[in-house]
Amino acid sequence: MADTNESPGKTIEAEIEELQKIVAQLEENKDKLEESLALYERGVALSQNIKKRITEVETKVEILSKRSRQSE
Repeated sequence: MADTNESPGKTIEAEIEELQKIVAQLEENKDKLEESLALYERGVALSQNIKKRITEVETKVEILSKRSRQSE
């Protein structure tokens, strides 16, 4: 599994779904230690990227809301 923070072309929803699958797989505890570590690392990267993207969306919404209020 790739351990990059970026998931080009993936939606936030797709990243959340992938993260949920990773969590479920880790909870099953059937993988070898090295595989579990790789999954964990991917999960951390996904989590950080999801948080970053959500923060960006929140910022855009705030900016648009301010513009909307100023134009009234």
